[in-house]
Amino acid sequence: MSSQMYTKVPKRIEIVEVSPRDGLQNEKRQVATADKLSLIERAIDAGARRIEVTSFVNPKAVPQMADADEVCAGLPTRDDVTFIGLVMNLRGADRAMATGRIDQLGAVAVATDKFAMANQGQTSDGSVEAAKAIIASAKAAGLTAQATIAASFGCPFEGEVSEQRVVEMARAIAEAEPIEIALADTIGVGNPAHVERLIGRVKEAVGELPVRVHFHNTRGTGLANVWAALGAGATTIDASIGGLGGCPFAPGAAGNVATEDVLYMLDRAGIDAGLSLESIMQTNQWLSGVMGKDLPAMVSKAGGFPS
Repeated sequence: MSSQMYTKVPKRIEIVEVSPRDGLQNEKRQVATADKLSLIERAIDAGARRIEVTSFVNPKAVPQMADADEVCAGLPTRDDVTFIGLVMNLRGADRAMATGRIDQLGAVAVATDKFAMANQGQTSDGSVEAAKAIIASAKAAGLTAQATIAASFGCPFEGEVSEQRVVEMARAIAEAEPIEIALADTIGVGNPAHVERLIGRVKEAVGELPVRVHFHNTRGTGLANVWAALGAGATTIDASIGGLGGCPFAPGAAGNVATEDVLYMLDRAGIDAGLSLESIMQTNQWLSGVMGKDLPAMVSKAGGFPS
């Protein structure tokens, strides 16, 4: 490939493996705690060094995450792996920190009021304040924290989302000094032009603070959006083994971008993500058995190249 064509794209990026939490949370088949821990171990063996292991939310609202404490109790002791717990409020943050196994809290702010109310029972402005409080609480406890702005590219209830609104939220959250801010395409409606433009505007607003991205492949634009994000300055990508994923509170929020699909694209473009494609594909086969169905990821169906 032409080195001049891709000068903006970094040579090394980070993948945050989200299959144990975001990948499983919307699945109807209840996954055993032992299988969740096996998924985490397999991701580590494949090279994953940041893993979203669970969320500390109301188990009645998200039954798949009811075993958050048990998952944390079974996590391996690894100084080289960052275990992330997703939390929506200070109560969840306290639960996560009480396990003694979570290294990083992931807070969520939502770009629209209707989705914020459905997702966490508060307004969009309220979700920003909650995220800032979670970040402060984590830092006070000696942990790191990051924040995701959900529905950054479109809302299942309100439709189009103002770019300016997302920029203002990012600027406000940055005041709490998280380690990064993520922009999430929660329902998979983003396109590469929108991605490039919004990341550019957010980076301008938050200065040196890293920007992470979270894409869904609901409408087939996931990989294109990943590539556009890298060109726009993102260096960390959320991905889910097998392409599992979805939000219980966002109608139509089908699968995350698949780790193996992202990894194949990056490998072929000469970009290092520190993961073994072969190991991820093997985990896909195992996870398909656990879930009792084929998973959406394309590369695990077609195989790598050269084979």
